[in-house]
Amino acid sequence: MTIKTFSLGGDLTINRLGFGAMRLATGTFDGPTRAHETGIAVLRRAVELGVNHIDTAGFYGREAVQANEQIRTALAPYPAGLVIATKVGPLPGPNGMPSGQATPDQLRGLVETDLRALGLDRLDLVYLRVGGMTGPGGESIAERFAVLAELRAEGLIRHLGVSNVDAAQFAEARAVAPVTAVQNQYADDHGLLAECEAAGIAYVPYFPLGGGGTPLDTERLGKVAARLSATTAQVALAALLARSPSILAIPGTGSLDHLEENLAAGDLVLSDEDLSELRG
Repeated sequence: MTIKTFSLGGDLTINRLGFGAMRLATGTFDGPTRAHETGIAVLRRAVELGVNHIDTAGFYGREAVQANEQIRTALAPYPAGLVIATKVGPLPGPNGMPSGQATPDQLRGLVETDLRALGLDRLDLVYLRVGGMTGPGGESIAERFAVLAELRAEGLIRHLGVSNVDAAQFAEARAVAPVTAVQNQYADDHGLLAECEAAGIAYVPYFPLGGGGTPLDTERLGKVAARLSATTAQVALAALLARSPSILAIPGTGSLDHLEENLAAGDLVLSDEDLSELRG
């Protein structure tokens, strides 16, 4: 039986099936902007259905539709136990896409902006998001992570995470301050996942339903889904949660129907036969 909760940092108990806010403003990076009120309704329904972990970022949004402002409008005053995670590092380029990268001197301002937008005195979890949309690796992150560690010491941040990192960057960050979560694109990164599991660190895959140029294996998922009278998205999420007790899933959507479909995956039980078939 899949354990449904995770102890983040040893002091925040959260449901392993959460919600990602990236798609509240737009369905795709270059798609049309969604209505502000739709995002409000999705967020409120997510919490009604038991979500207590919302993943967001100051660069999630377009024009007047900004995820952090939607979260505050929809949910503040925040219910007890709700954990909001955010990411800092990327900066918007000329086209509005987060193509730049903040210097160490700019990180405090980004954290303070998120605090104001969300209406919080302290952020539960802040990831240092490294690099662009390509894979991780290559650059040192110690100086930037040390800035976030200072903000944690000041009480502005409760827990720290890293995103889009390789094993060396992960180790570099852990040498600076405790890391409670890693947010990478899931691609069978067994080594880093095993490290997280051994240390009680959350592993939070982004694009858990095949975004970012890595489509789902719909043929294999579809066979199991048909047998269970489920959808391929539900089977994909259930298989992800079954992969490791350290994995947290944060599927995002701007649709109430898709939200309910995704969250129903938390009750889907996969047999050993199902998992064996899915893993090939």
